[in-house]
Amino acid sequence: MITVIWILAALGAAAVLLLVLQAAARAYLAWRGTRVVTCPETGTTAAVEVDARHAAVTAALGDADLRLRDCSRWPGRHDCGQECLQQIEAAPADCLARTMLTRWYEGKSCAFCRKPFTEIQWLEHKPALISPKRRTLGWHEVRADRIPEVLSTHLPVCWNCHVIATLRREHPELVVERPQRAQGWSRREG
Repeated sequence: MITVIWILAALGAAAVLLLVLQAAARAYLAWRGTRVVTCPETGTTAAVEVDARHAAVTAALGDADLRLRDCSRWPGRHDCGQECLQQIEAAPADCLARTMLTRWYEGKSCAFCRKPFTEIQWLEHKPALISPKRRTLGWHEVRADRIPEVLSTHLPVCWNCHVIATLRREHPELVVERPQRAQGWSRREG
Protein backbone atom coordinates (compact mmCIF):
# COMPACT_ATOMS: atom_id res chain seq x y z
CA MET A 1 0.00 0.00 0.00
CA ILE A 2 2.83 2.40 0.87
CA THR A 3 4.59 1.73 -2.47
CA VAL A 4 1.38 2.57 -4.35
CA ILE A 5 1.23 5.90 -2.51
CA TRP A 6 4.86 6.61 -3.36
CA ILE A 7 4.29 5.72 -7.00
CA LEU A 8 1.22 7.98 -7.17
CA ALA A 9 3.15 10.80 -5.45
CA ALA A 10 6.04 10.37 -7.90
CA LEU A 11 3.66 10.41 -10.86
CA GLY A 12 1.98 13.55 -9.49
CA ALA A 13 5.33 15.26 -8.99
CA ALA A 14 6.42 14.25 -12.50
CA ALA A 15 3.18 15.66 -13.94
CA VAL A 16 3.67 18.97 -12.11
CA LEU A 17 7.31 19.12 -13.24
CA LEU A 18 6.24 18.44 -16.82
CA LEU A 19 3.70 21.28 -16.66
CA VAL A 20 6.30 23.67 -15.23
CA LEU A 21 8.86 22.72 -17.89
CA GLN A 22 6.23 23.05 -20.60
CA ALA A 23 5.33 26.57 -19.43
CA ALA A 24 9.03 27.51 -19.34
CA ALA A 25 9.68 26.12 -22.82
CA ARG A 26 6.63 27.88 -24.25
CA ALA A 27 7.75 31.20 -22.75
CA TYR A 28 11.33 30.76 -23.97
CA LEU A 29 10.17 30.08 -27.53
CA ALA A 30 7.70 32.98 -27.45
CA TRP A 31 10.18 35.60 -26.23
CA ARG A 32 13.42 34.70 -28.04
CA GLY A 33 14.60 36.48 -31.17
CA THR A 34 15.50 39.97 -32.27
CA ARG A 35 12.66 42.45 -32.29
CA VAL A 36 12.40 45.84 -33.94
CA VAL A 37 10.68 48.52 -31.88
CA THR A 38 10.37 52.29 -31.75
CA CYS A 39 12.33 53.62 -28.81
CA PRO A 40 9.88 55.61 -26.66
CA GLU A 41 12.71 57.85 -25.48
CA THR A 42 14.07 58.91 -28.90
CA GLY A 43 11.35 57.92 -31.37
CA THR A 44 13.94 56.06 -33.46
CA THR A 45 14.05 52.42 -34.46
CA ALA A 46 15.89 50.08 -32.11
CA ALA A 47 16.70 46.37 -32.23
CA VAL A 48 16.15 44.62 -28.92
CA GLU A 49 16.28 41.13 -27.48
CA VAL A 50 14.13 40.04 -24.58
CA ASP A 51 15.88 37.99 -21.90
CA ALA A 52 14.12 34.76 -22.93
CA ARG A 53 15.76 32.69 -20.18
CA HIS A 54 14.51 35.03 -17.48
CA ALA A 55 11.05 35.04 -19.06
CA ALA A 56 11.07 31.22 -19.13
CA VAL A 57 12.10 30.88 -15.47
CA THR A 58 9.52 33.41 -14.30
CA ALA A 59 6.83 31.84 -16.49
CA ALA A 60 7.51 28.51 -14.80
CA LEU A 61 6.80 30.20 -11.47
CA GLY A 62 3.73 32.14 -12.65
CA ASP A 63 3.60 34.99 -15.15
CA ALA A 64 6.55 35.73 -17.41
CA ASP A 65 8.51 38.79 -16.32
CA LEU A 66 10.01 40.56 -19.33
CA ARG A 67 13.23 42.50 -19.39
CA LEU A 68 15.69 43.31 -22.13
CA ARG A 69 18.86 41.32 -22.63
CA ASP A 70 20.21 43.57 -25.36
CA CYS A 71 19.39 46.77 -27.23
CA SER A 72 21.05 48.47 -30.20
CA ARG A 73 21.18 51.67 -28.14
CA TRP A 74 23.26 50.06 -25.39
CA PRO A 75 25.70 50.37 -23.67
CA GLY A 76 25.25 54.14 -23.85
CA ARG A 77 21.59 53.98 -22.74
CA HIS A 78 21.71 50.82 -20.63
CA ASP A 79 19.87 52.54 -17.76
CA CYS A 80 16.71 53.28 -19.78
CA GLY A 81 13.30 52.41 -18.38
CA GLN A 82 12.70 49.70 -21.02
CA GLU A 83 9.29 51.15 -21.89
CA CYS A 84 9.62 49.51 -25.32
CA LEU A 85 8.63 46.25 -23.62
CA GLN A 86 5.03 47.48 -23.81
CA GLN A 87 5.24 47.36 -27.63
CA ILE A 88 6.59 43.82 -27.44
CA GLU A 89 3.91 42.67 -25.00
CA ALA A 90 1.18 44.21 -27.19
CA ALA A 91 2.34 42.44 -30.38
CA PRO A 92 5.08 39.91 -29.62
CA ALA A 93 5.15 38.24 -33.05
CA ASP A 94 4.60 41.41 -35.10
CA CYS A 95 7.80 43.09 -33.94
CA LEU A 96 9.99 40.03 -34.49
CA ALA A 97 12.54 40.83 -37.19
CA ARG A 98 11.93 37.48 -38.90
CA THR A 99 8.16 38.11 -39.02
CA MET A 100 8.71 41.55 -40.53
CA LEU A 101 11.00 40.12 -43.21
CA THR A 102 8.75 37.17 -44.02
CA ARG A 103 5.78 39.50 -44.50
CA TRP A 104 7.87 41.81 -46.70
CA TYR A 105 8.69 38.97 -49.12
CA GLU A 106 5.04 37.83 -49.36
CA GLY A 107 3.62 38.47 -52.83
CA LYS A 108 6.95 39.71 -54.18
CA SER A 109 9.22 38.34 -56.90
CA CYS A 110 12.99 38.33 -57.27
CA ALA A 111 14.28 41.58 -58.78
CA PHE A 112 16.52 39.58 -61.14
CA CYS A 113 14.83 36.35 -62.21
CA ARG A 114 11.23 37.39 -61.38
CA LYS A 115 10.59 34.08 -59.62
CA PRO A 116 7.88 34.65 -56.97
CA PHE A 117 8.79 34.07 -53.35
CA THR A 118 6.96 31.20 -51.72
CA GLU A 119 7.77 29.86 -48.27
CA ILE A 120 10.97 31.49 -47.00
CA GLN A 121 13.77 29.13 -45.99
CA TRP A 122 15.51 31.05 -43.21
CA LEU A 123 17.84 28.20 -42.26
CA GLU A 124 19.21 27.17 -45.65
CA HIS A 125 18.58 29.38 -48.67
CA LYS A 126 17.85 32.75 -47.14
CA PRO A 127 16.54 35.38 -49.52
CA ALA A 128 18.49 38.58 -49.91
CA LEU A 129 17.91 42.08 -51.22
CA ILE A 130 19.41 44.56 -53.63
CA SER A 131 20.30 48.13 -52.73
CA PRO A 132 19.50 51.19 -54.83
CA LYS A 133 23.19 51.06 -55.86
CA ARG A 134 22.52 47.58 -57.37
CA ARG A 135 24.56 45.62 -54.81
CA THR A 136 23.00 42.49 -53.34
CA LEU A 137 23.09 42.03 -49.58
CA GLY A 138 22.46 39.13 -47.27
CA TRP A 139 20.42 39.90 -44.17
CA HIS A 140 23.47 39.25 -41.99
CA GLU A 141 24.88 42.47 -43.50
CA VAL A 142 21.94 44.60 -42.29
CA ARG A 143 21.68 45.77 -38.70
CA ALA A 144 18.28 44.87 -37.26
CA ASP A 145 17.54 48.46 -36.24
CA ARG A 146 17.81 49.46 -39.93
CA ILE A 147 15.26 46.91 -41.18
CA PRO A 148 12.32 49.36 -41.63
CA GLU A 149 14.54 51.78 -43.58
CA VAL A 150 16.00 49.01 -45.75
CA LEU A 151 12.58 47.54 -46.52
CA SER A 152 11.47 50.88 -47.93
CA THR A 153 14.50 51.38 -50.21
CA HIS A 154 15.64 47.91 -51.33
CA LEU A 155 14.19 45.20 -53.57
CA PRO A 156 13.91 41.44 -52.84
CA VAL A 157 16.35 38.96 -54.38
CA CYS A 158 16.19 35.17 -54.25
CA TRP A 159 19.05 33.16 -52.79
CA ASN A 160 20.20 31.82 -56.17
CA CYS A 161 20.46 35.28 -57.76
CA HIS A 162 22.22 36.64 -54.65
CA VAL A 163 24.83 33.87 -54.83
CA ILE A 164 25.42 34.55 -58.53
CA ALA A 165 25.65 38.32 -58.01
CA THR A 166 28.05 37.86 -55.10
CA LEU A 167 30.27 35.55 -57.15
CA ARG A 168 30.22 38.00 -60.03
CA ARG A 169 31.14 40.89 -57.67
CA GLU A 170 33.78 39.12 -55.57
CA HIS A 171 35.38 36.87 -58.21
CA PRO A 172 34.86 38.39 -61.65
CA GLU A 173 37.81 36.36 -62.96
CA LEU A 174 35.75 33.18 -62.50
CA VAL A 175 32.74 34.43 -64.45
CA VAL A 176 32.38 33.95 -68.18
CA GLU A 177 29.89 36.35 -69.71
CA ARG A 178 28.09 34.87 -72.70
CA PRO A 179 26.30 37.14 -75.11
CA GLN A 180 22.53 36.78 -74.96
CA ARG A 181 20.92 34.89 -77.81
CA ALA A 182 18.94 36.87 -80.30
CA GLN A 183 15.20 36.38 -79.89
CA GLY A 184 13.84 33.53 -81.99
CA TRP A 185 17.23 31.86 -82.36
CA SER A 186 17.45 28.17 -81.50
CA ARG A 187 20.11 25.48 -81.81
CA ARG A 188 18.40 24.06 -84.88
CA GLU A 189 18.58 27.39 -86.67
CA GLY A 190 22.21 28.07 -85.85
